Amino acid sequence: MKARLHKTVSFIMAVAIACVLFAVQGCGVYTFKDSVIPPDVKTIKINYIENRATYINPQLAQKFYDKIQQKVVGSTRLTRSNSDSAHYVISGTITGYNPTLTVGVSAQQATTNRLTVTLHMTLRKNLENKTEEFDVSRSFDYSANLSLQQAEGQLLDEVVRTLTDDIYNRIFSDW
Repeated sequence: MKARLHKTVSFIMAVAIACVLFAVQGCGVYTFKDSVIPPDVKTIKINYIENRATYINPQLAQKFYDKIQQKVVGSTRLTRSNSDSAHYVISGTITGYNPTLTVGVSAQQATTNRLTVTLHMTLRKNLENKTEEFDVSRSFDYSANLSLQQAEGQLLDEVVRTLTDDIYNRIFSDW
């Protein structure tokens, strides 16, 4: 009787260990820091972000350029390069910076305004001789009691962080 119980317990433990090992092995591919970058891609050039919006916030282009560099260097294994022959070359243009007045009304008073920011991005993959273009755009609401300049002071970091994340995910996370 003891031998049979011992075999049963041993079998259950072996199955449990096999299940744990299988689960751990299967999950190893998916982590939040993983990027979808082919192993032969080693270098990246990030060009300055141009601002061609109708309304120009003088800080925006530099902040996007800096934040995209920080995100790529901090989250990938790629080495920055100044060469146009880098394996990946990222370029971008701010094409829209549009405040919209009165998107929210309460008691016949404007309560919410909106700022919509759009970037047109180009990713050149030199190893594949391929170019991808895409737009990212987000809207950010702010109180109608604020001027655009006041709202910019409050929103600028969120605008840059959110759109940089969108750009990064589009390029590196295969979204």
